[in-house]
Amino acid sequence: MEQSIKKTNEVQTLLKFTYGLIPIAAGADKFTNLLTNWANYLNPSIKSAIPVSDHTFMCIVGVIEIIAGILVFINPQKGGLVVCVWLILIALDLIASGSYLDVAVRDLAMAIGAFSLSKLSGITNVQQ
Repeated sequence: MEQSIKKTNEVQTLLKFTYGLIPIAAGADKFTNLLTNWANYLNPSIKSAIPVSDHTFMCIVGVIEIIAGILVFINPQKGGLVVCVWLILIALDLIASGSYLDVAVRDLAMAIGAFSLSKLSGITNVQQ
């Protein structure tokens, strides 16, 4: 039983670093566009509806992602759910735009991992 708890904690730690660091890195990159031009991923209907520039909007998105990543480190059960919902919303936006469907599929797969982190964290909190 103790070995099982140890392995569960190891998996939880791996997921926590994955779903904590990736949103922080992606969020920070919204300010620099080193990885990609994030504004390209905006649904055209959103672009026309927002009252700020694409870059400003993506910076706001970046702040939200950084906060979500930090929340994963503070409270992986709640943070995992926040990241899960965020990734689902991004995927739905991409699907609605009809663009970057490959990224939408990856985001949905990542959402499952974030949800798994949340569920696993609920279990390990009870065991400790």
